[in-house]
Amino acid sequence: MKYTLSDFDYRLPKELIARYPIEPRDSCRLMVLDRKKGSIEHKTFRDIVQYLQEGDTLVLNDTKVIPARLKGRKETGAKVEVFLLRQVDKDLWEALVKNLKRLKEGQEVIFGKGFKGELVEKRENGTALIRLKGNDIQALIEKYGQVPLPPYIERESEEKDREEYQTVFARKEGAVASPTAGLHFTRRLLEEIREKGVNVEFITLHVGLGTFKPVSEEDFTKHRIHEEYYHIPEKTVRAIQQTKEKGKRVFAVGTTVVRTLETYAITGEREGFSSLFIYPPFRFQVVDSLITNFHLPKSTLLLLVSAFASRDMILEAYRTAVRERYRFFSYGDAMLII
Repeated sequence: MKYTLSDFDYRLPKELIARYPIEPRDSCRLMVLDRKKGSIEHKTFRDIVQYLQEGDTLVLNDTKVIPARLKGRKETGAKVEVFLLRQVDKDLWEALVKNLKRLKEGQEVIFGKGFKGELVEKRENGTALIRLKGNDIQALIEKYGQVPLPPYIERESEEKDREEYQTVFARKEGAVASPTAGLHFTRRLLEEIREKGVNVEFITLHVGLGTFKPVSEEDFTKHRIHEEYYHIPEKTVRAIQQTKEKGKRVFAVGTTVVRTLETYAITGEREGFSSLFIYPPFRFQVVDSLITNFHLPKSTLLLLVSAFASRDMILEAYRTAVRERYRFFSYGDAMLII
């Protein structure tokens, strides 16, 4: 059956969009979707341990979110907001700029004391190249940047978001959005999983524009994902191969891990840039089970999970989640698809 984008829509009451996370992290709700049985169970996230078996491999994304939202002003005093997307060269960044039309190439934006940005180039895809200026750019971004909370949270970032919008295993800076399925894990929960004989492995995918850029065409197959840098350690590849050889399962924590592992299955490259867009009827080669959050209507992420389960099963699960008052999106509840 040929689907259009409208086939992946659902009704979501605004009050179900989570604006703050639940504490502790692993106490959020967990919906368990069994593809073989066609069943739905309601659990707590820390119950995830029950579904993992000795010899399985759990793969997490260890990317670290940078405070990518920079609020500045032109010399005239006019406000300019710059959203850093990815580092292109030493001090050169690809970025989204609010009111880009009002900024000319060569113009500077002042972000703070000793910290400026110069517009180098406007690009055809709506992004821009910005050269950041100052001593120790990374420290200046950390000082003046704000946590890039998604717009649907509808609030300014707060100091506590610097910790709460970061996974406990985040190590490699470069993401401008959190791999949010990983937010539910605590160090203690990960230790409990390891104690059960489960391999806990990591990949890195720096979440960028590709993850949150909306799909604009009804024929979603024409949509192009903005490429994102990924790296898979040799250790992770070996663990997955051994897991498969033993007939055990690979659990991907989040859609970013799915895209990374399936990119590797297609290309054989452990490092590079992925623009893999997954939608029905994609054939998965690596991932056996998926831990994920609830995603926006008509989004690339909803298309991905619909490819992993089925459109009908996912939309039924989402209708159930709305009825049961689950919390949606980045700071919301989780889903396990087995």
